[in-house]
Amino acid sequence: MIDDFAKEYLHGQLRSARQALVWKLDGLSEYDVRRPLTVTGTNLLGLVKHLATWEARYLGEIFDRPFPEPLGRWQDADGSDLWATPGETREQIIGFYQRAWDHADATIKELAIDAPGHVPWWPRPDVKLFNIMVHVLVDTTRHAGHADILREQLDGRTGVTAEYEEPIDTAPREAQWAKIERAAQAAAGGSDHAGQSGAHGGSGTAP
Repeated sequence: MIDDFAKEYLHGQLRSARQALVWKLDGLSEYDVRRPLTVTGTNLLGLVKHLATWEARYLGEIFDRPFPEPLGRWQDADGSDLWATPGETREQIIGFYQRAWDHADATIKELAIDAPGHVPWWPRPDVKLFNIMVHVLVDTTRHAGHADILREQLDGRTGVTAEYEEPIDTAPREAQWAKIERAAQAAAGGSDHAGQSGAHGGSGTAP
């Protein structure tokens, strides 16, 4: 019973995190879903492409259930899964992610939580489905958190689903930001750090 509960709980959390990540692209221009928003080039559509690639791999070939589309060899990973080329559409990448999670869902459904797998690039390559479900959930949640911050920097929108999104109220946000900024400057010894903070939610500028 506990195995069934654990598998269903992890699977439910993974489904929620996937949907939240894809929702972060909603309503944005082609430029904004692709543009690099950190010094290392992190971008929203690239996060979706990255998670699609690795979910297809971790919950596919690791359990001798290869994803039916070409992924390339893990040994040849070159970072191309982290950004979208001009020839790749938003719809193609989201569709890829949805097919990847359908394939992953089938693996999760059909295998026991202690089913053995093999991850050749891990120091301890022999794993169970439980290990991989936790790994994929952690990775998806981590990148969904990245997407939260990137989206907030672009237009100030926050939340995990449209159903629970709250309207942006600029005045309270600015007051909260100012309060935290004052506390940070006081802790740093005064106003010497004024002007060093980047623009905050809704500015429409990259950091």
